Amino acid sequence: MKKLYRSVTDSKLTGLCGGLARWLNLDTTIVRLVVAAAAVFSFGTVLVLYVVASLIVPKESYGGFTDGFDY
Repeated sequence: MKKLYRSVTDSKLTGLCGGLARWLNLDTTIVRLVVAAAAVFSFGTVLVLYVVASLIVPKESYGGFTDGFDY
């Protein structure tokens, strides 16, 4: 089972979208667009959940030069 971590290498703010994209095996840009649209259409509710999740989800340990994907 894969664990959800905030990304160290693919982060804009907290690395949550990068980690979520890696966990869902999706492109990071798609996840960021979905989160941004959801934040606008939910009148900020998703923004509050983003901040809470950023505090709860641990940051991944830096594992060298790998990108973290299991090929």
